[in-house]
This record gives sequence, C-alpha cells and structure tokens, in this order.
Amino acid sequence: MIQIKTHKINNSPIAEIISDGILIKNEQDGLDLMGNVYYQGFDKIIIHKHNLTDDFFELKNKLAGEILQKFSNYRIRLVIVGDFSEFNSKSLNDFIFESNQGKQINFLNSVSEALEKLS
Repeated sequence: MIQIKTHKINNSPIAEIISDGILIKNEQDGLDLMGNVYYQGFDKIIIHKHNLTDDFFELKNKLAGEILQKFSNYRIRLVIVGDFSEFNSKSLNDFIFESNQGKQINFLNSVSEALEKLS
C-alpha cells in the first residue's frame, strides 16, 4: 500500500511516498508512480531507498538511468532518501555525487535534508 504524505514549503506541495515495500522494480513502475503523483498535483517527490529494487543501484543494467531520465524529461524533482554508504561502487558513488550537484535528482540522508533541498 502506498501513502502520500504532503509537505508544504513556501506554499509548494512536496509528496513523500510512504510504503514498506518495493515500489519501483522497472522503468514502467517509475513512470506509473511519477504519473500518479503528478496527477495529484505534485512535481516534487521524496521516495525512500528501500522502495527501490536493489537493481536500481547496479548502474551497469541502466535501470537508474532510464528511470531518472524520465523524471528529468518531465521536470519532476526527485529526492531519494536513505543511507547510501553501504555501496562500495565507485561509479555509483560518482553518480550520486554528480546528481547531488544539480537540482533535478538528489540522493540525501534524511527527509529533512530533502525538504530543505526542495524548498
């Protein structure tokens, strides 16, 4: 079950996706979630790392790139929240670092950091 927790910062709604399970296993899941949340009036989304398949963090399969490209194309800001220190992949750590230099897609440690970034 998916719950959307609404945060308002500077009168701008931000959707935090709350769920215990994996919500995004493939590109279509990402599109479906994005469309559903956008249809409800949000263009800023926070999702938790545990809601993404582990395959998302294996860059060689291109799943992360395909999903995140959709968010960028539709100008939906996305913050993925969690502890990313468990990943020993240099390419993934570089990818996270580069993403965090921009505003479109970010990987942050907490919801409070995400809200600050999206404000």
